Amino acid sequence: MANTIHVDIVSAEGEIHSGLATMIFAPASGGEIGIAPRHAPLLTTLKPGEVRVQTEGGEELVFWVGGGALEVQPHKVTILADTAARAKDLDEAAALAAKQRAEEALRDRVGAMEIAEAQAELARAAAQLRAIEKLRQLRKGG
Repeated sequence: MANTIHVDIVSAEGEIHSGLATMIFAPASGGEIGIAPRHAPLLTTLKPGEVRVQTEGGEELVFWVGGGALEVQPHKVTILADTAARAKDLDEAAALAAKQRAEEALRDRVGAMEIAEAQAELARAAAQLRAIEKLRQLRKGG
């Protein structure tokens, strides 16, 4: 147990993952952070992107989060995501369609609120597509 940390990933839809990890990587608002067992306490916001959980067995689990918060305590990490999914469950076609809709909305340059919403949608879609590509590389072996 000394070389592991418990991690919970939850969203409004429910629990996505719960288990032990040797390392966790997450898209904090200031950049990607790595969390090892016995990490100093931390509370930060998350931006859309992938969360990687390395298990005791050496497996790397990849999840996509749409933003949220991350809390680190000495023996536990809790990720409260706005939305979350296992990377393997992401729909590439839907992410590409969302990216295209957001790009079109930005080209049309409607009101400031619509531009902000389109930029946020574009960031979410791009993060999903990066997670899908990462999973594709992991399946190929690197």
